[in-house]
Amino acid sequence: MKRIAVLGDIGSGKTFVAKSFGYPVFNADYEVGKLYKKNKKIFFKLNKILPNFFKSFPIDKNQVQKAILDNNQNLKKIIKIVHFEIRKKMKIFLGKNKNKKIVILDIPLFLENKINSKNDILVFVQSKKKDISPRLKGRKNFNPKLIKLFKKIQLPLDYKKKRSHFVIKNNFKKNSVKISIENILNEIL
Repeated sequence: MKRIAVLGDIGSGKTFVAKSFGYPVFNADYEVGKLYKKNKKIFFKLNKILPNFFKSFPIDKNQVQKAILDNNQNLKKIIKIVHFEIRKKMKIFLGKNKNKKIVILDIPLFLENKINSKNDILVFVQSKKKDISPRLKGRKNFNPKLIKLFKKIQLPLDYKKKRSHFVIKNNFKKNSVKISIENILNEIL
């Protein structure tokens, strides 16, 4: 099984690109959302360390935002709890898909959390800032302070791009992304 990890800036279209490969995708953001809605154990852990913010289950994303914006150390505390569970979910996903030719990993802090292995194929999604900005502003829970905090915990984009085996220039047009993906698949298969 080949593991393709999709890297890039917040709002660059990583999830769109990941889905466009046509192989099973592990989407960490989606899994985090499910944890907040369905995992009482996560709620109790967060309630224990941040009781002023996590008061009711299921966890509302506004609770998470308020905790992070109140004190950026809270982000590290939340990550420590949530990422442990996400790693377990990823292992289950990989086990279920071990007979697949390719799996796609859509994990925002993939390199930062050292989830990568040396055989992973890294694909960097590059988008223009003028394309990213309106997409971010259009998100339901958009908060520029939050975006800034998330960017602080990420490795520099130049570093991620240099580490990547392939770069997909995402102009948010399906056809150009499809052609880039076909080229990558032709090279690795």
